[in-house]
Amino acid sequence: MKEPKAYEVFAIRYATVERRSSENFIGGDLHDAGMPMDYFVWVVRNSEKTWVIDTGFNAEAATRRKRQFLRSPVEGLNLLGIDADSVEDVIITHLHYDHVGNFDLFPNARFHLQDSEMAYATGRYMTDSFFSHAFEVEEVVGMVRNVYAGRVEFYDGDAELEPGLSLHHVGGHTKGLQVVRIWTDKGWLVLASDASHYFANMNESRPFPVVVDIAEMIDGWKKMNKLVDDPGRVIPGHDPKVMERYKAPDSSMEGIVVRLDV
Repeated sequence: MKEPKAYEVFAIRYATVERRSSENFIGGDLHDAGMPMDYFVWVVRNSEKTWVIDTGFNAEAATRRKRQFLRSPVEGLNLLGIDADSVEDVIITHLHYDHVGNFDLFPNARFHLQDSEMAYATGRYMTDSFFSHAFEVEEVVGMVRNVYAGRVEFYDGDAELEPGLSLHHVGGHTKGLQVVRIWTDKGWLVLASDASHYFANMNESRPFPVVVDIAEMIDGWKKMNKLVDDPGRVIPGHDPKVMERYKAPDSSMEGIVVRLDV
């Protein structure tokens, strides 16, 4: 079989919030300390194709939810030479406000989403604030409108999008959470999104408190580790350590963009 064409992978930091470590683990943390949360969108590209993964939230949502908004994710894309108007494909890992806000800034994109995520975000569980608080109803309704406009591609479980790029349903955090597996020059890499907010969630087997199924979340960690040759190449969705462990492509992107495949 021909080896797939390797992708570059980038994380774009667009917001942050101060938190305590006790807020980031079920059961709290005996050594409670500051443990901030960063917010990212991601880019996967090679010479043939560019994919955007998630679309973040905007300044209004940041004010409403008391997050520190640093920049529009679109500004980070621009630093990588990507115009949101030209993006053809956006993978939505799940429909929480910090992953699907700003979808309107991608007017020519198709959105790739799990069947089970749309069912979850529009179904019975949304009558309970424990599950619904991380969703924005207008964003969910907006994605339904995109369905009717023929702009959403649905998946029922794992799926290969292109050689070297695939979606893998893990659930746990939400019913339809999907992670993304990417072939790079250094081997397989997985973008975990909220399958693990921090390295510590999956590496220390300490689930994040926003969860619909803890057993699925833990099974998701095991599944992701099987998708890579090195567990260190599973990248969490919100950990500030990502910005410390990986380097910016050049000095103009310091503190904003890091490259994950090198």
